[in-house]
Amino acid sequence: MKLTGSREVRAAPAVVWAALLDPDVLKVCVPGCESMTGSVAEGFEAAIALKIGPLRFRLTGLVRFSDIDPGHAVTVSGEGMGGAAGFARGGARVRLHPVEGGTRLDYDWEASVGGRLAELGGRLLQGFAGRLAEDAFARFQRVVEGSDGPVPAAEPEPPPATGWFRRLIG
Repeated sequence: MKLTGSREVRAAPAVVWAALLDPDVLKVCVPGCESMTGSVAEGFEAAIALKIGPLRFRLTGLVRFSDIDPGHAVTVSGEGMGGAAGFARGGARVRLHPVEGGTRLDYDWEASVGGRLAELGGRLLQGFAGRLAEDAFARFQRVVEGSDGPVPAAEPEPPPATGWFRRLIG
């Protein structure tokens, strides 16, 4: 699954760069993120709870930073294990460009899943992954700009899975 996008953030490139490397900012921006701790040098340990359709799962893993061009570009990659649900891995190359009134943030994002998550089907996962990436970058923009109020709350808890679906998600 691949996604390319761009956002214009009304903040100086130095402010956007600092936010990209701040675990507290990233925790707020990544949908479903329960915790994110660590350092850029060693990586961030993260726990994320997500929902795809009626399937809920929790991934724990490590987020790493590489190909760092300070103030200009970074590759952010991560891999999370979800127990019986499977795994997800992905990454984004993020580039910053000064523009009038702020910073243009360009990204090329790619992700893959395995295990039971992969059984959901490519179309469903492609749409979900795209919305997840777009939501994360939209949240990032709102947080850095300090606009649009708080980040939206998570969806309410769905009813428990029953029948064949319960067997699928284990």
